Amino acid sequence: MHMVDAGNPAISGGEAPAGASGAVWLAAAVSALGGLLFGYDWVVIGGAKPFYEAAFGLTAPTDQAWAVSCALVGCLAGAMASGALADRLGRRPALLLAAIIFAVSSIGTALTGGFSGFVAWRMIGGVAIGMASGLSPLYIAEIAPPHSRGRLVVLNQIAIVIGLLAAQIVNWLIAAPVPPGASLAVIAESWNGTTGWRWMFAAAALPAVAFVVGCLLIPESPRWLALKGRWDAARRVIARFGGEAQADAALADIRRALDAAPGRSLGAVLREPRFRKVLMIGVALAVLQQWCGINVIFNYAQEIFAGAGYAVSDTLFNIVITGVVNCVFTLVALGTVEKLGRRRLLLIGCAGLAVIYAAVGAAYVMGVQGWPLLLLVIAAIAVYAMTLAPVTWVALAEIFPGEARGASMAVATTALWAACFLLTYSFPLLNAAAGTGLTFWLYGIVCAAGFVFIHRTLPETKGKTLEQIEQDW
Repeated sequence: MHMVDAGNPAISGGEAPAGASGAVWLAAAVSALGGLLFGYDWVVIGGAKPFYEAAFGLTAPTDQAWAVSCALVGCLAGAMASGALADRLGRRPALLLAAIIFAVSSIGTALTGGFSGFVAWRMIGGVAIGMASGLSPLYIAEIAPPHSRGRLVVLNQIAIVIGLLAAQIVNWLIAAPVPPGASLAVIAESWNGTTGWRWMFAAAALPAVAFVVGCLLIPESPRWLALKGRWDAARRVIARFGGEAQADAALADIRRALDAAPGRSLGAVLREPRFRKVLMIGVALAVLQQWCGINVIFNYAQEIFAGAGYAVSDTLFNIVITGVVNCVFTLVALGTVEKLGRRRLLLIGCAGLAVIYAAVGAAYVMGVQGWPLLLLVIAAIAVYAMTLAPVTWVALAEIFPGEARGASMAVATTALWAACFLLTYSFPLLNAAAGTGLTFWLYGIVCAAGFVFIHRTLPETKGKTLEQIEQDW
């Protein structure tokens, strides 16, 4: 996958206007719908979990883990395939394919008649998640002028957390009240167990259809058109986004950027020790973002809050609260990432989560229930939302060398989804074997180890050009 070098004005030329045009913002917003669906499809499983488990009679921890984590198999496949699809077909057709898969899989999951069909459709939906996770920011980066690239790419991150919150609200609104202590049989025969959980998945079809229509209207990335030698088409797109006056200068910049950074294979990168070190750090950061454990709060919210003494209906409301906190503190990150720096924020995130998880584990071990535990969970989500969640992606985009950024990002993204699969699959098993308290202590140890790793290996990249960062390595 060929990424745009943020140090080269790939679209707007050297003398850029003060802000991106409305056409650029609209195209970026359409692409960001991939992020919104990524977030929705990723979290909807948490609210639907007690109901589809009752409907399918899932009681074994291995079945419960597979139901939640099976989509990650598709995520891995989608992430690995997205680069080849984007390079061969173009950015827009690859986005369109992801949108169609989102729409079809949401309806297929809702209409499935058995657990095997449920797993198959969730895996197909995972392919769309894996594709969107790479394609949406890639397309935005390639259409954005340099002076607005940061804000436009952040639009995708904001869309993801909005998708998370939308899934949590939809689950809460759709689910009918559940009597305290209701058995699996009672839940299976209720509206929630027969119909409600299906609507939770089907609701994603509406934004997915909007994504399909939007992809038919937005233009192809001018960077991809230039890579294919279609310079006239690339010029028309640039003129549409930035005006005729910018088109010729932008094309000249693209030619210089392609000549200077033709791209290298991953094998060529790994033959140089300094690049191997950077790739190792990037993979470790990607894995840490998942193994810090925060995603189990979203995907296994029912178990976590049930262990804190909350009923199913109260749990769904608590999930909405966590989604609001996630959105608010993601916005906070926008104002701190340039002030505090990448390295400091990542260190704050690891240290903060380690301390909070120590308290969460102690609360479960000592039998503390109710609002004290809810506050600790909210604090963990707040810390993650303004540190490890967004800043990991910023760091990954900056530390890799320009001539190998595409291959390096592909490796890091694949490592991230593999780590996410292991985390999601292992939580029910760890929870059943050791208990929730000890499980969160384990995540705290991972965060503490991450703190040490970042402190020893990751330099600060704030305020430096990509070329300066590469020279530092």
